[in-house]
Amino acid sequence: MSKFDFSILPRVNELATQCAASIRAQAEYFKVDEQLPFTPEGQGGHVWLKIEKRGINTDWLAGELAKFAGVARVAIGYAGLKDRHAITRQWFSINLEGHEEPNWSEFERDDIKIIEQTRHNKKLKRGVLTGNIFTLRLTDMQGEQAAWVSALEHIQKQGVPNYFAEQRFGHNGGNLQRADYWFTTGKAPRQRNQKSMYLSAARSWLFNQVLAERIRLTTWNDVMAGDVMMLSGSKSVFNVDKVDNVLQTRVANKDIHPTGPLWGRGESLAATDCLQVEQATLTDWQGWQQALEKQGLSQERRSLRLFPENFEWTFIDDEQLTLSFFLPLGCYATAVMRELAVITDATHRPPEKREQ
Repeated sequence: MSKFDFSILPRVNELATQCAASIRAQAEYFKVDEQLPFTPEGQGGHVWLKIEKRGINTDWLAGELAKFAGVARVAIGYAGLKDRHAITRQWFSINLEGHEEPNWSEFERDDIKIIEQTRHNKKLKRGVLTGNIFTLRLTDMQGEQAAWVSALEHIQKQGVPNYFAEQRFGHNGGNLQRADYWFTTGKAPRQRNQKSMYLSAARSWLFNQVLAERIRLTTWNDVMAGDVMMLSGSKSVFNVDKVDNVLQTRVANKDIHPTGPLWGRGESLAATDCLQVEQATLTDWQGWQQALEKQGLSQERRSLRLFPENFEWTFIDDEQLTLSFFLPLGCYATAVMRELAVITDATHRPPEKREQ
C-alpha cells in the first residue's frame, strides 16, 4: 500500500463504509455551476461568457476560444478547472481590445452552449470565484436506506472533514510521488506549472495528515488549547489561549472553526496542545516542510471542517439518489461523498461496464 493512499485517511462516519454507490454514470449525473463573487459590469474590453460544457476539458476549451476569437491564449481567463466527466457551467473572459468581436453563436455546438454573455473591464483570474453548486445523482446504491438517511443528516448537521481530495494529488498520487522525488533528490521539475502543482499537492497532503490526527483524537470538530480558529466565511484567524464555554458555543454554532496548517515559512500560528499535535504528526515529514519553506511559501491556515450549504437530497428509488449543495472555493465534493458512502467513479470503469 502506498504511503500516499488517500483512502486510508479516517472518516468521521465509519458507518459510511456500510453503504456504496456510483457517481458519474452519465455526464448528466454530475453537474457543477460556478458562482462568481461579483456581477460583471456589463461594459469594458473583455467579453465574459458563461459556458455550459459537456465532457470537455477547461483548458482545452480556453484554447479553442482563443482560436475562434483570433487572440493569444493569454487573452483568455477562467477562475478554475472543472471536471471533464460532467456538465459544468463556468465563466471565461476574452480580451478583445483591438479586435473585432466574433459571432459567439457560431462557437456553440451540441456539447458547448453559451448561457450568459456580458462584458467587464478586467480579465477573469484564477481563484476568483465564490464556489460551486453541485447537483449529483448517485446510482447503484447499496445499503439500508436508514443508514443513508442517517449519514445524510449527519453531514447536514455536523459537516465533514475538510480534506483536500484525491484529484488534488494526481492519478494514484502521482503529484505527491513527484514532489517526494524533487524534495529528496533536489532535482526540481523544469516547468513552472509543474512546480506549482507539486508544491500545492505536498502542502495539501501535510494538512490532511494533521486533519486525520485531529479526527483520531476527536478534536477536528472542536476547540483545543493553542488552536488557531477561523471566523466563518472569512480567512481571519485568532489564537486560543484558554478553552471556555463561550468558545465552545461559538464552535457549536458554526461561527468559528478549528484550523490546520498550510505549511510554509515563519513560525506556526498554533501553540501549546495544538502545536504539539501538529509537530508530532509531521515529525516524519520534516524534509517536506523544509522544502516548502525553501520555495518561499508562507504559513497559512485552513478550516478543519466543512459545512455544505443548502444540502438537500431526494431518493428517486431504492438505487438512486439526487444530491445538491454549495461548496466554497477550495473545497471538494468528493470529501463530502466519502462521509456518505464508499463511492465508485463510473468513469474509471471500462466503457462496456458504464451505464448507457
